Amino acid sequence: MSKQTITVIPGDGIGPEITKATLRVLDAVGADLEYDMQLAGLTAIEAGKELIPEQTLDSIRANSIALKGPLTTPIGKGFTSLNVMLRKEFDLYANVRPAVTRDGIESRYQDIDLITVRENTEGMYSQEKQTLSEDGERAESVSVITRVGAERVLRFAFDMAKRQGRKKIAVVHKANILKATSGLFLDVSRDIREEYDELETTELSVDNACMQLVVRPEQFDVIVTTNLFGDIISDLCAGLVGGLGMAPGANIGDDAAIFEAVHGSAPDIAGKGIANPFALTLAATMMLDQLDQPEAAQRIRSAINNVIKEKDRLTGDLGGTSGTQEIADAVIERL
Repeated sequence: MSKQTITVIPGDGIGPEITKATLRVLDAVGADLEYDMQLAGLTAIEAGKELIPEQTLDSIRANSIALKGPLTTPIGKGFTSLNVMLRKEFDLYANVRPAVTRDGIESRYQDIDLITVRENTEGMYSQEKQTLSEDGERAESVSVITRVGAERVLRFAFDMAKRQGRKKIAVVHKANILKATSGLFLDVSRDIREEYDELETTELSVDNACMQLVVRPEQFDVIVTTNLFGDIISDLCAGLVGGLGMAPGANIGDDAAIFEAVHGSAPDIAGKGIANPFALTLAATMMLDQLDQPEAAQRIRSAINNVIKEKDRLTGDLGGTSGTQEIADAVIERL
């Protein structure tokens, strides 16, 4: 059997360090992958290339699967989010963000195991008709929701919940105020839920959902919502279970998928070898699930959980003093 080739984009700042640690873990678990290393972000600019070189895009098109470190979007007019550009380029309409409590990580909550599924290409992030008046006194931005866009991400969320044996799904909206856009999303969800009798479906306005997440987060299983709401809620959920250092993410479309750490490039600690690699390594386990290697994925997750529980070689954000590669060593020993 030939090896699966994936595109690897180490990214900026701490990206190369946490990518190295993650690839070491993937090799140790026997994932049998080939790595097509590509540039994007400031590292691409420094190499005399575009922010996202065509060679990088061609690699993702050819391989369909990418593992990506954090990218830095240059500050200034004319630069849009590189992550948004990649999502739109490959029509990665479903953003998947799990949030799980782990023994050994200090948290106000226990027994949280939820997933936020966020529509990834429409809504307030569709970047349509953004205008600023010449006098700088009035700004406008148009939110676009389509029935096709809503249906495909909702169906993705319901199918994922059913496939994983989850019991409940919460549709989060603001249809009482955003009657056209959020109203359409909610209407489509009501059509789709009829096909999934085995799932308990609830509807929550986004403000109520945020309050409920803080008061009693263990009541949630799968959350599906629109782009802006999902961006906010998924970070809120990361905060419930230890922060962005433990937050993996997946961007999935019909023809490609990009897996990433959702935190930033942390230039203040870049090159020091102290960054927590767990978010990217956990993203790699989501990638292995996508590649039909669930056993390898679970072995890595179990190893990470054990390292954290035993408090063996943790980075500073988790209360330890170990470096990035030492963390990889601790995970590999348990494999």
